[in-house]
Amino acid sequence: MAPAESIMRNVFQPYAFPDTRQLVQIHRRTSIQANTTALEDRATDVTLVIPAGTVVGSSIGSIENFGGIPFAEPATGPLRLKPPVRLNSSFGTVDARGFGPACPQMFFSTDESSLLTSVLGNLLNTGLFQTVTDQTEDCLTMRVQRPAGTAADAKLPVLFWIFGGGFELGSPQMYDGSGLVAQGVKIGKPFIFVSVNYRVGGFGFMPGAEILADGSANLGLLDQRMGLEWTADNIAAFGGDPDKVTIWGESAGAISVFDQMALYNGDNTYNGSPLFRAAIMNSGSLAPADPVDCPKGQIIYDTVVAEAGCSSATDTLECLRSADYDTFLNAANSVPGILSYSSVALSYVPRPDGTALTQSPDVLASNGQYAAVPMIIGNQEDEGTLFALFQPNITTGALIVSYLSEFFFHGATNDQLETLVATYDESITAGSPFRTSIFNNIYPQFKRLAAILGDLVFTLTRRAFLNVCTSVNPDVPAWSYLSSYDYGTPILGTFHGSDLLQVFYGLLPNYASAATQTYYINFLYDLDPNDDADSYPNWPQWTESKQLMQFNAGSSSLLSDDFRADSYDWIVSNIASLYL
Repeated sequence: MAPAESIMRNVFQPYAFPDTRQLVQIHRRTSIQANTTALEDRATDVTLVIPAGTVVGSSIGSIENFGGIPFAEPATGPLRLKPPVRLNSSFGTVDARGFGPACPQMFFSTDESSLLTSVLGNLLNTGLFQTVTDQTEDCLTMRVQRPAGTAADAKLPVLFWIFGGGFELGSPQMYDGSGLVAQGVKIGKPFIFVSVNYRVGGFGFMPGAEILADGSANLGLLDQRMGLEWTADNIAAFGGDPDKVTIWGESAGAISVFDQMALYNGDNTYNGSPLFRAAIMNSGSLAPADPVDCPKGQIIYDTVVAEAGCSSATDTLECLRSADYDTFLNAANSVPGILSYSSVALSYVPRPDGTALTQSPDVLASNGQYAAVPMIIGNQEDEGTLFALFQPNITTGALIVSYLSEFFFHGATNDQLETLVATYDESITAGSPFRTSIFNNIYPQFKRLAAILGDLVFTLTRRAFLNVCTSVNPDVPAWSYLSSYDYGTPILGTFHGSDLLQVFYGLLPNYASAATQTYYINFLYDLDPNDDADSYPNWPQWTESKQLMQFNAGSSSLLSDDFRADSYDWIVSNIASLYL
């Protein structure tokens, strides 16, 4: 057994991750906790007429659910790898009592013979990685959840959820908003939860010159936008207020939130009104990227074409569209995934297309070409640990430089990357998971690489994003946070995605969960997390003193947003060389 594997096995052996089935069962129990007899109740049907047709949902306890409501034509056959086509005709009556389908997924494949993949197999129980069912290309649907008995004229605020998953996987069926909706009712601020299904992986974010020429780039973002438009057209029938929509996402969903702010150079209007009035971004902001037809994007496209047997076709894109489902799925999933050696050097990511996403998001932010709305944005303390598990051969700082050069930043020189790596202490007492002394360094450069990946993709990029946005729009309020409530988790610390269990699902009903949910719901209602939050500390706007609200399991306090200043200074000075 390799030394790194031996260390990991010894550390993880006493630490029991919950079984996926157990977690789902807990989640389902928690989501209907507002009614203590809900497990004994049978779901009853709720029929609602909306502009698009009639939906038959279900009511369990205090929550009504409407899942799988179509908003676009099926993205199949000639509409595969095409922008979504709005469903303009009535869909008649839809059985919306379930969760809705999942778009085709790019799953991480667990391998029980490898310790690293075995450990991550246990982590698949988080909302980010739960196995989903009912995968189909005919997946462009919405899910709406609301308090039972909501009147059509209630005009409740709307929380619009964009799921994460590295732009490779995820669906609304993985994210049950019942617990959040029940919490809103509990604190006297009921709201409606909406989640959009969008295409992921090669189905939603295929790059390449052929894709660009066809006008078929960034399909997942266009799906999200059409979902927002559907909400504007239909949410009033559910008792929601289309003028009070807050968009919220985690990880790739958070990156998507800013992309929605930046699409069409910041024009977020539809029929003369804004599609949203506020934004929440958990673990993600902007992702600087080269164009759709960049060399890396072309390699991905060509690889998929070859795997699908389309290399000799006169029109390779039409060949991909006409391929049978399994052939195209397997071809699209043949490129590196997020939980692999290449890590967050994503194969599929939103890229500038000159039309919807006109330039790289960092340029759009700097130019003020985005919908400037009040926002909350923050990070988990140890964003990079999950993505540094697969590189045990990286044993020196020089190898980190080579790794970043080969897989991430082709526009950066070795001298640039050497300077970056040198800003991170190579001592095993440093790095991520932070504040853990000599522990958790499962291979010689693990904690150092984890710190670098977490900062480049998430934590210090967030600080740069805030500095830019508050400079070009100083009157638009922003609040920021750092979550440390899972401090002490072996190897991973407060890892990327752990806020899904803590904040979204509320499976750990502690101070951090209650405080964060209350701040978010206050923000949804009043565009200020502090309104009616007397039980929790005042959360100052980031521009007041550049402080973060640091959430711990049992308390919260303010933290100066100036840590790892040398690394931050290097990032903002070299951002033009850091495009994915």
